[in-house]
Amino acid sequence: MLVVESYLIAVVMCVITMICWGSWANTQKLATKKWPFQLYYWDYAIGVVLLSLLFAFTLGSFGSAGRSFLPDLGQASFKALSMAFLGGVIFNLSNILLVVAIDIAGMAVAFPIGVGLALALGVITNYIATPVGNPVLLFVGVGLVVVAIIVDALAYKRLPSQGQRTTGKGIGISIAAGILMGFFYRFVAASMSTDFVNPEAGLMTPYTAVVIFSLGLFISNFVWNSIVMVKPFVGEPVPFSDYFKLGTPRLHWIGILGGVIWSIGMSFSIIAAGAAGFAISYGLGQGATMIAAFWGVFIWKEFKSAPKGTNPLLSLMFLFYLLGLILIIVARIA
Repeated sequence: MLVVESYLIAVVMCVITMICWGSWANTQKLATKKWPFQLYYWDYAIGVVLLSLLFAFTLGSFGSAGRSFLPDLGQASFKALSMAFLGGVIFNLSNILLVVAIDIAGMAVAFPIGVGLALALGVITNYIATPVGNPVLLFVGVGLVVVAIIVDALAYKRLPSQGQRTTGKGIGISIAAGILMGFFYRFVAASMSTDFVNPEAGLMTPYTAVVIFSLGLFISNFVWNSIVMVKPFVGEPVPFSDYFKLGTPRLHWIGILGGVIWSIGMSFSIIAAGAAGFAISYGLGQGATMIAAFWGVFIWKEFKSAPKGTNPLLSLMFLFYLLGLILIIVARIA
């Protein structure tokens, strides 16, 4: 299988993760308003599984390093399989809540609050389990990201009110999504060997772990997504039959593309963790918040109706995020 041993290449892969994780939600924006996010999300889940299988049977099966996908899957312990699967279940709930928050509050708000909080929690939990990198630089970087979250929330409060209830709901759901998202990665990491070249017996390689994680995501979708279809946070219930009645090939492909984009990011993050460490790999990937905020602010114009004085707050948000990410990168080599 393909194993990354260079820290520089690992950082490049983490940057790609950042771009993928910060950009996949644009596909949700591209879907028509008549196509509820719940229906979009079924196709998204399919895209995640398809990409994980593609990588497993190609990058995860070629070469002499480590174990190839099928032998690795066959020797995996029940505990390792369960941990990766549970990671997919937890992530799926958090991601559905994030998609709901995007639907209510927009990308420029839901991502900085939800994913930013996940970054802080995820870096802490992964560093405690696998301490790689300078802790001072790493946690100061995380602290700057938390400041960016607060600044973004202040900017959001300046938007013309769509009703205080809706504002509070969007922020509240983003926070819930962030707390759950902060822990899913640790479960996946715990299912894997820390040595990718000579993996431990019973534990999995990155490619196998991502496939099991993806199956956890897809299977749990029949629970989590079904619930929000029947009892949505906003709007009317969505009939399951609408997936076939309203869905066009274009809409289905858009959703699958969203899942593929996100899954590329997840795979690269896990593969890069061998050289970068789980805390740094996860932390850099969750810089996706800055990418998503960029899309929301400059492409989707989600703050175009904000009052004067909001732009400096948004600039500060980007600055704090950028400084935080730089410190997270330097933490591995300091």
